[in-house]
Amino acid sequence: MLAALLALAAAPAPVPWAPAGIASPQFESHAAFDPLNGDFYFVRSRPDFSGWRILVSHCGPAGWTPSADAPFAGDGVEADPGFAEGGQALWFISTRSTDGIHRTDLDIWTVRRGADGAWGVPERLPEPVNSTGAEWFPRWAPDGWLYFGSSRPGGLGRNDIWRARRREDGSWMVENAGPAINSAGDEYEPLISADGRRMLLAAGDGYYESRYENGRWTPRVRLGPEVNVNGTEIGAVFSPSGRSFLFSRDLGPGRSGEFLVVGAPEPGWPPACPRGTPH
Repeated sequence: MLAALLALAAAPAPVPWAPAGIASPQFESHAAFDPLNGDFYFVRSRPDFSGWRILVSHCGPAGWTPSADAPFAGDGVEADPGFAEGGQALWFISTRSTDGIHRTDLDIWTVRRGADGAWGVPERLPEPVNSTGAEWFPRWAPDGWLYFGSSRPGGLGRNDIWRARRREDGSWMVENAGPAINSAGDEYEPLISADGRRMLLAAGDGYYESRYENGRWTPRVRLGPEVNVNGTEIGAVFSPSGRSFLFSRDLGPGRSGEFLVVGAPEPGWPPACPRGTPH
């Protein structure tokens, strides 16, 4: 079967990743490690998974600093941060106001670093990438496609995985990722591996995996019970090697959402803080 899937199936049960300064009684999810300076971006929401905000923490001599709103934070709910272009750009979703209008639907935004390394002014992607529905979890594939979830009309279910590509004239084309990936239910989060050959897919009932072979995605395969416990599994990010990933799960009353790591153990990942301390 799929080599990566077999590796996950043979891996031990997920283990918590709950560093001081990051873990809290709230719901932590959607980790994103800055490849340029090691900062840690993530989403914190209420225990019932509402009120999403993108926070950032720095690794200091005493460990992770108290988290604060990301420098590019807006006035809406915001989530799903993901780095691209080696850390020069970050993609996320937001309901922030544009042109004086407060939006109620989640749209895809991007923000870029300037020459000084500081984040610039976020930009909302145009239609047809954004729609009147909700957009989720924008992630780039190495072949130039931007994958994301959306509740827009015309899909196979309530929420589907779509992909978009910018044309030479600057306009965008958008297409459904197809029935190998999507169902009549909900598909939200497409995480593409660094080599473009795997998709880790968060659906309404847990995680699935697909392979890109002969120019198309293979029918998805549901990951096993070591990962899929209660259907709240979300916000995955691959390790640099792709042999493991970090994700979040609602662990129940009194614990809410917490980070978990599954896959082959990898020294130094997730990154330890202070740097050089044992993982």
